[in-house]
This record gives sequence, structure tokens and C-alpha cells, in this order.
Amino acid sequence: MLIDKDLHRARALLVEGNALLRSVTATQLRDVGVGHVSTAPRLRDARLLLEREPFDIVVCSRDFEDSEESGQDLLDELRRERMLSPSTVFLMVVEQATYHQVVEAAEAALDAILVRPYNAVALAQRLNEARLRKRELADILRALDEGETEVALVRAIKRFSDKAPYWVYCGRLAAELMLTLKRPDDAATLFGKLAAAKLASRGDTSKGVGWARLGIARARFTAGEVGPAKRLVQELLADEPDLADAHDLLGRILVEQCEFDLALEQYLAATRLTPGCLLRQQHTGALAFYQGQTALALAHLERATSLGFKSNLFDSLTLLLTALLRHDERDGPAVATARDLLRRLHQRYPGSPRIERFVACVGALHKSLLESPAAAGPALAGLAAQVLDDDFDLEAAAMLLALAQRLVAAFENPLDYERLVQRIGGRFAVSKAMTEVLVAASGRSHPASGILQTCHAEITTHAEHAMEHALRGAAEAAARSLLTRGEATRNVRLLELARSLLRRHAALIPDAPTLAERAADLVRRCGHAVNHIAGIQRSGRAPGAMHLRGVAAERPAAAAPAAPVRLIAPAEAAPTPPAFTASAES
Repeated sequence: MLIDKDLHRARALLVEGNALLRSVTATQLRDVGVGHVSTAPRLRDARLLLEREPFDIVVCSRDFEDSEESGQDLLDELRRERMLSPSTVFLMVVEQATYHQVVEAAEAALDAILVRPYNAVALAQRLNEARLRKRELADILRALDEGETEVALVRAIKRFSDKAPYWVYCGRLAAELMLTLKRPDDAATLFGKLAAAKLASRGDTSKGVGWARLGIARARFTAGEVGPAKRLVQELLADEPDLADAHDLLGRILVEQCEFDLALEQYLAATRLTPGCLLRQQHTGALAFYQGQTALALAHLERATSLGFKSNLFDSLTLLLTALLRHDERDGPAVATARDLLRRLHQRYPGSPRIERFVACVGALHKSLLESPAAAGPALAGLAAQVLDDDFDLEAAAMLLALAQRLVAAFENPLDYERLVQRIGGRFAVSKAMTEVLVAASGRSHPASGILQTCHAEITTHAEHAMEHALRGAAEAAARSLLTRGEATRNVRLLELARSLLRRHAALIPDAPTLAERAADLVRRCGHAVNHIAGIQRSGRAPGAMHLRGVAAERPAAAAPAAPVRLIAPAEAAPTPPAFTASAES
């Protein structure tokens, strides 16, 4: 048996619900040489410990009595949210190693499965084998931990190309890194080679390579090829309907296509497969809120609060959505509870303007129930005054619409409500998808729905007319018109068009550089405000991705940020990653 000379320095976390098994396994870990052993009886306790301090080893039971959560849920969630270091060894303890569990472990890049009953020798062997792999790949994992994405990619590709030990793992890692570096075509090629290699080694024609097929679909989606991505993931789900990450990706695609009812079905499917996943509970509850399915939304939102209020993965929006729905039921105590929990979160994150807004929203809801809608007027006016602030985003706009629709009576003049909707629409109704989100947030009520759709039509018309004028030789007038309206409304679509025209026709416009910089400055300040839909996709995680800390998630081309963000220092910090040119044998 391999000897791990550094095991005495390792910190281990044991996650086991059975008190006797927890005691026995903790003793075994110490007997095989682990220097420090912490224990957690529940997955929610383990999640908090793993968020707060680093561990070299995690030994986690897959199943827990009287709980829908599983150890696999915990592993998936921590890795998706980059809260588990690549160098941490994760061992899953199971009652029996079924084919499904082995495949699931492979797709999650699990380090090892430990089958009960086992003794200290078997435990030591699994630990040593897993830690050997971590040491073998230390240069790649170290680069990831230090945020040197391109360095890690170069090293992973070399090991993959050389078919060195753990070459399949390195191939998958390289494909993931290619996606983060905006190389989706290379990533798709590599995922395809990996799928072919795995199928050839087993003689299988369809099952067991879901992660690779999903990777190809994600690459197409990242490249902006939404239709092909959708077909690929639908084909995958026809073969492997229990692949939760595939349901996630299809749900995201359907949201992009404004098919919210169908997207909700996919989020529900993923949640049923992984009932202990906090993020999926939150996403499902948020989308159900927008679709007006109150009972369904409350069930998932309150389940999410129960699962992980203390977790760093918990989204405070969950409490605001819960309060809005409980307000509809005139449930004052429930609204007060949501308010108190939000205040606790605000104490935990005192500098968060987002949580401050949520506290103000729920405070207004509670005051309207406790006293009258008019009593909520000052809080509502304060929130309405923030619509043009740089950090006021689509989520804040949607939540303000949801609040205002419930507190219309708080407006002294009914026209003030319509003016608020107009201002929100003028800034954020830049696409069909965003307009639909705003309409849904307003409860599809009259007159908000009509105002928002009119805003979208006016923005589109203004942009089209400006482009037509530019083509007819009036580029300066077109650019100035776009810039003036964009500055007044903070509409990023119009500002981007103005900047584009000013750059393209700089020779014809005397002060084009100055005007372009004005537009660019506004885009930099408030362009982030339209990059997510409230409660959905906020985390930026990519379904099925082998996420690693320090590495940014991919996003579709259509959702790229206004200003590019460099992942690491310029070229002197790392060699240029080679284009992937794997041979058929790879």
C-alpha cells in the first residue's frame, strides 16, 4: 500500500448522520494518520463548515435517514459554486456501488467511492490513491487555485495529449477551461473526443458519457448557437432523463427563448432529481413566482430558506419573493418573519445595497398590512428614486414593479405609478426576454403590461430609425440622438449603438472620441445592470460544468458583459494556450 507521508498534516471533515458510524469512522481516520478530524451530522452543517474553512479531505455519506438531501447534492452544489478547492479529496460512502452510482460519481469527477462495510485498511487505500492523483496533478491544481487559468490549460492539454496518467480527467478539465476562455469550438471538439474515447473503451453507444455530451451542448450555447444547443440537450435527455444538469441547461435555454412555462418544467425536473439542492430550489421558486404559480413558488422558496438560510449559497431574494406572496395572502406574521430574516442577513452583509433594497421592500409590505398602503408611501418613493442609479439592475427593477403593483394605493397620484413603470421600461425593456420578465413581475396587470411593451417597441423603433439615418449619411445626428436618449434613460442598448456609430463614423464627427467616451463611461457604470434575470441564473454557474475555484463560468455570447474582463495578467504571466488539435486516437 502507498504511504502518504503528509497525511498527518491533513484536515478532514466527516459528514455522517448515524452517530455510531460517525464515531467509528472518525476513529478510523485518526488511526490511518489523519491529523485533524472534524465531524458534521447533517449536510447543512457540512455546507457551512466547508464554506468557512478549508479541508484537505471530505468523507461524506451519500444517504441520510429522514432527509431528501444526499451527499451527491452537497458535492454537486459546492463544485458548481466553486466552494471546494480542486486539491480537496472527496470520498463518498455508499451502502452499495450500483452502476448508476458509479456513473454518477464519474460524471461528478468524484475522487473515490467507499462501500460499506469497510475497514481502516480500505479507507487508507482509497485516501492514498486519491491523494496520489492530487499530487500527480499538483501543478495544474495549484495554477487553478492561484487563478492562473491559461497556465492550467496548457498543462492539462499536455497531459491529455501525452495520455499521461489521469489524461481523461485532464481532458475534461481542459475543455472546461476552454469554455471560460471563450474558446467554445475548441471545447466542443475536445468534449467530442472524450465522449468517443469513453464509448470506445466500453463498447457502449449511448449511456455513461452524459457529462461530455452536455459539454458539447454547453459549448454551442456559449458560442451563441442556441438552436443547436437545444437540440443536443434534448437528445441527451431522451437517452438520460435523470441527468439533472441537462434539465438545468435546457431550462436556461428556454428562458433565453422566453418560453418560461417550459423552462419551469425543466427546473422542476431538476429539483425533483436533487431535492436537497439549495440553488435549484431557489431558481424553481423564482421562476414559479414570475409565472404566477403562488403555491408552487412558496413551496420551493420556503424549502430553500429551510435548507440553507445560513449558507453563503442562500440568495436573499428568496425572502423578498416569499414576503410578496405572503402579502398577497394578507399573512402579516409571515411577512414579518421574512423581514426579520432579511435584517439578519443585512447585519451579516452590512454593505450590500441589494439587501438594503430588499429590507426596504419587505418593510413597506409589512407596514401596508399593519397600517395601510398609504403608510408605505415614503419607502416606495425612496426606492422609486433609485431607478437611474448605476447599481439599480434588472432584478431591482422587477422587484420594484412587483412591490408597486401591490401598493398602487400608496401613490398619491395614480399617474405617479404609470410614470414609475415608464422609467423602468425606458431603461430595461431592451429585449423581448427582459420585457417579459418585467411584465411578469408586474403581475401582468393593466396598465403596467401595456406601458412596458410600448417602451420596448419605442426603444426598438428609435434604434432602427437611428441606424437608417446613419446609412443615409446622417451618422452624427443619429449618434447624438441615441446618446441623448441613452443618457436620459440609462438604456444600455441605445448607449452601445451610439458608441458603435461614433467609432464607425469618427472621421465625419468632430467630437466623436469625446462623445464615444461619454457613452462608454455610462456603459461601464451601469452595463452590468442587465446581465441577469432576477432569481434565475444569477449565480453564473454552468449546468454540468466541472467548476473550479478561481475560474469564471462561461456564459452565452448574447449575454457577454459590456466590457471584457481579463482573467489573468497579460502574456508575460503565462504562455499562450495552443489551439486544440487532438488526433482521432486522443
